[in-house]
Amino acid sequence: MEIFKTTGVCAREIHFEIENNVLKNIDFKGGCPGNLIGISSLVKDMPIDEAIEKLKGITCGPKNTSCPDQLSIALSQYKNSL
Repeated sequence: MEIFKTTGVCAREIHFEIENNVLKNIDFKGGCPGNLIGISSLVKDMPIDEAIEKLKGITCGPKNTSCPDQLSIALSQYKNSL
């Protein structure tokens, strides 16, 4: 299980697992439950490169980031650590 500490959003952390470059078991800690459960459901079983491409750069209101963008950052950092 990977744990990513978010910045600039309501969710405090994102917990996720990756198997064979596919995103599994995504869990946001804090934030808007309905939206984050929806995002988690939509990207589950998606290749990490596709998830990064779809989520990168999404903003939340006046913020420069969002929970989906933070997930893309977490996945990018995971990829770069390999």
